[in-house]
Amino acid sequence: MLAGEVYDAFMPEFFDRLVETRRKLYKFNNLEPDRLDEQRSILRDLLGSCGKRITVNQPFRCDYGCNIHVGEDFMANFNLTILDEAEVRIGRNAFIGPNVSIYTACHPLDSERRDGNIQWARPVTIGDSVWIGGGATILPGVTIGDRVVIGAGSVVTRDVPSDALVAGNPARIIRQLLQS
Repeated sequence: MLAGEVYDAFMPEFFDRLVETRRKLYKFNNLEPDRLDEQRSILRDLLGSCGKRITVNQPFRCDYGCNIHVGEDFMANFNLTILDEAEVRIGRNAFIGPNVSIYTACHPLDSERRDGNIQWARPVTIGDSVWIGGGATILPGVTIGDRVVIGAGSVVTRDVPSDALVAGNPARIIRQLLQS
């Protein structure tokens, strides 16, 4: 799965890992909102790696968690969903608005293959100092550079270079951002 090879999405080992992750997410999402230390402890146990200063507002959803890596000063607003069949790497100082979805899972267009539970995954990489506006969707295989702003509601279908403002469906470069 992590190598990007085709796999059977209904393998029992995958199901067991999904259930384990959902148990951790249930604990995280049902903690009182002021129990931040416990929330961070669950996240550190759940995620592949993370910085010391991270904030993830409840609720949060993911498939495995162990394939997600976030840098220092990471902030995600409500309803972040990450389908992490492949690695998702997010750099330092990332700010993610509410209702953002990041997907790595890919499915065949051919219905016979899709009906056979065939799936593969492509990693997502997000650089440092990126702001992803509310309701944005990042699709499998996308790499987003540093200091990028993604407009609210955008669907990012292809790579985004550093220092760009992108928006729309599909997202396109609106302008390059100048650094002061």
